[in-house]
Amino acid sequence: QVQLVESGGDSVQAGGSLRLSCAASGYTSRYNFLAWFHQAPGKEREGVAGIYADGSTTYYADSVKGRFTISQDNAKNTVYLQMNSLKPEDTAVYYCAAGYVNRYRWSSPHEYNYWGQGTQVTVSS
Repeated sequence: QVQLVESGGDSVQAGGSLRLSCAASGYTSRYNFLAWFHQAPGKEREGVAGIYADGSTTYYADSVKGRFTISQDNAKNTVYLQMNSLKPEDTAVYYCAAGYVNRYRWSSPHEYNYWGQGTQVTVSS
């Protein structure tokens, strides 16, 4: 099994920044890809950013390109999401996910076997 624990969610004003962290433990060899998703009330879970476990390539949703950066620290088995220039529409629960993922489908929740419990991000205008 793989356990994912997110942290770093908070309430900020528009234009502010947050950094989310996701610590992985357990059988970390059981995935090749990690991603961040978000889900707002009444909406579907959407892929925000993804990264190969070796850090070789990153992927972003169009809505966050240029504002969010995904990175990882292999020594700590931790993946980060640096979120800058936050907007009210970024308000959601943010989830960390891991799995063996086809890069063309990285943003599909169905690609992932392991999920964290989520952390709330609220951006006020």
